Amino acid sequence: MSGGFDLRDEPWIPVRLLTGESVRLGLRGLFQRAHEIADVELPVPPAAAGLLRLLAVMTARIGQDAGVRLDDAGVAEDIEDWHALRRRVLKQGRFDPQAVDAYFDQEVPAGRFDLFDEHRPFLQDPRLAAECVDPRGAPNRSGVNKLVLGRPTGVNGAVLFGHFTDGSPVAVPAHEAAWHLIAQLYFGPSGQCTPRRITTVRTGSGDAAPLRKSMSYFAWAPQLFTTLVLAVPGPQVEADWEAADACPWEEELNAPLEPVPAMTWPGRLLTGRFRHAALLVPSPDRRSVTDAYLTWSTHEPAPQVRDPYQILDRRRDDAFQPREADGARALWRDLDSLLLKDSAHNAQRPPCLEDLPKQLLPSLRVRAYGFEQDGQQKDSVWFQATTPPVLQWQEETDTAMAYHISRCHRVAEDTASRLEFAAKVAWRLATDAQADPSPQAKVRIDQRKPGPWASAALARYWPAAERKFWHLAAPEQTAAAVERPFVEAALSVLDEAIGQANRADIRVARARSRARALLLALLPATHTA
Repeated sequence: MSGGFDLRDEPWIPVRLLTGESVRLGLRGLFQRAHEIADVELPVPPAAAGLLRLLAVMTARIGQDAGVRLDDAGVAEDIEDWHALRRRVLKQGRFDPQAVDAYFDQEVPAGRFDLFDEHRPFLQDPRLAAECVDPRGAPNRSGVNKLVLGRPTGVNGAVLFGHFTDGSPVAVPAHEAAWHLIAQLYFGPSGQCTPRRITTVRTGSGDAAPLRKSMSYFAWAPQLFTTLVLAVPGPQVEADWEAADACPWEEELNAPLEPVPAMTWPGRLLTGRFRHAALLVPSPDRRSVTDAYLTWSTHEPAPQVRDPYQILDRRRDDAFQPREADGARALWRDLDSLLLKDSAHNAQRPPCLEDLPKQLLPSLRVRAYGFEQDGQQKDSVWFQATTPPVLQWQEETDTAMAYHISRCHRVAEDTASRLEFAAKVAWRLATDAQADPSPQAKVRIDQRKPGPWASAALARYWPAAERKFWHLAAPEQTAAAVERPFVEAALSVLDEAIGQANRADIRVARARSRARALLLALLPATHTA
């Protein structure tokens, strides 16, 4: 039995319609009804971040006007011509159903979208069944638990949310397996993996996936149709314009021991940087996955290209790297990096947020997906968040608001740093009888024993600061003094962290007074009077 789960028509992508109804659709239905869809509700954010890249490439193949597609290399030679084409596609308000069918049924070879196709399963390498074997030639599979993010693997894997052990694996439904396959290809680990025996060098070691431990940001419109068209990266990227562009499901299998194909726009830019290879093992009825192979796909140097959905932060050596995901960092703290263009010297805005149609800006939000991980094997937490319609405040459109947002964020961060320091000072003064509590005395902080007040205060501060931030994030507040709201929030959470009972102690009272003075010093002189 071959195939059996065709992603073109099987309902595997959960979405919410504009009517509020939640349904699952295949790729065909998603594109044909994109103008009726409000949101993608995929519950695994790393998979959603990868899926949107796949959908962006398909959008470039499907979105067209008068037969000219968004991935037309000739139009891409002039960025203004490409922007004009994008505007005409957006004006149509939906994808042409015939163009959708033509891509899925005619342009891509048969079976390439089938999750279990015998010859070319979607985003998989069927050669792994013969190459991932033990020294005796028996299949050496990775296990279904290795495929599914969040499940424990190995003999020491912790069982937290379900009894998924390697000794008694639980099959995963095919539609969920597709999510985790995408997530593994974009966020998979480096280091030891199932050996792939086609070379004697690094047979069981792989490199990190291209998006590992990173954040992704997308312009988010009220309808998925507009979101997908805006997700197509502009052609102002560094790419090989001579080579033919292709995605894994559009071309022949790669040669693992040969150089990585040249990066082309937009297909290989978004789908051609995988460092892992996978093969799913289906159940007899092809409705679930019972096992999987996960290994390396190449050891060749990774191509150095700019991902269009990432913020780049300046490192100490002045080079730039993608902003890393932090599960404790709220999305509003990234807003200035999304709004400012050339003024943000230490951060570079995602290219996908450049040159957005001005008439759409008042309705555009930002959707962020993050996966906090280390560089090798540890996965901590994944998350997603969506802003209000903030892209109308980009620097090119509303300079005053862009700088106001940046100022609010900077003050909030400075106040947090001072709060952390003040809480540590207070703890030292309250617990060290030898410390000098006088206002001008220097206090030496023991970073190995900072005390509990700093972490408790910061945990309370950031939610309070977010409320202050969104109150200030309004055009009528651009001339307002923004320091006092954040300082008042810091003073309040400092008191909560110290606790009412503790403040009755004279030594704690003096320590609290010193800490409050450190926070009040952040206010301009006219505010402290």
